[in-house]
Amino acid sequence: MRALALFSGGLDSMIAMKLMTNQGIHVKAININIGFGATKDMSELFRQRAYAAGADFEVIDAREEYLQKVLFSPKYGYGKRFNPCIDCHAFMMKKAKELLKEKNADFIITGEVLGQRPMSQNSKALKNVLELGDDDGLVLRPMSAKLLAPTKPEINGWVDREKLLDIEGRDRKRQIALALEFGFKEYASPGGGCLLTDIYFSAKLRDFVKYQPLHVEDVALLKIGRHFRLTCGAKMVLGRNESENNTLKEFRNDEFLDIFLGDDIPAPYGKISKNATQEEKILAAKAALSYTKIEKNKPHKVQIGDEVFEVCALENRETLKQYAIGI
Repeated sequence: MRALALFSGGLDSMIAMKLMTNQGIHVKAININIGFGATKDMSELFRQRAYAAGADFEVIDAREEYLQKVLFSPKYGYGKRFNPCIDCHAFMMKKAKELLKEKNADFIITGEVLGQRPMSQNSKALKNVLELGDDDGLVLRPMSAKLLAPTKPEINGWVDREKLLDIEGRDRKRQIALALEFGFKEYASPGGGCLLTDIYFSAKLRDFVKYQPLHVEDVALLKIGRHFRLTCGAKMVLGRNESENNTLKEFRNDEFLDIFLGDDIPAPYGKISKNATQEEKILAAKAALSYTKIEKNKPHKVQIGDEVFEVCALENRETLKQYAIGI
């Protein structure tokens, strides 16, 4: 038998996969990329974790479809931030179901634990996820299977139900003990890895979509830098370090202009809305200079798009706080 495992890199999913591979079931871990994971690529680390559980690994790019179908119109609404957790889980299950034939798999497993998350993993939410995800009884949750109704893999004898678990709640002592038993040397610490649950990222996302449509490539911009909404509505982003500067240099969107201070001083690279007013561009130039060590009363040239402004840094960088988003 073969199973597809929904895998976001966590310990629960690793244990769920190990429970299957221990029963001789071939498992392929699929990480469905919706675009709101960590700021750096975690695919190689996730691959290593999947291998530790005896599973193959593959990333499925579903970013565009997620934006179009889930993020802005969730049937079950949002959590505390911009996180449509129930609809998100259902979307991933539906994607996995669509892949069953292509990947020559028989059923789906997840690392969900009954009662672990208040919004998305209570008994009602788990049922809603199955209904919204077009479940045909093929979704098995090995971590809490003995507390849930038997699924087709159990009923048909593909999986030995007696070798599944009855974990419930937020305590992770049993998971830690199992990690030790299974020899997992590296695994994620508890905590959500989805940026949609982050208060600061959510603030930047809400602000962005208030002014313009969100496209897949824009998400990378929201993950880095200092973000500001200026006097007349223009958006400004300034890099905080060399890595962010390099990412901003590579970011391409016709709706933004580059903010560049030259190579003669360590300085933030930036972006500003193409429709920014002259007043906003001057403010942006002064703001960028404020994050350098240049003397405040010493004029310096700042290029924004094709224009060059010779300005001084702001007298007090604290004045930027009124424009700051999510920082």
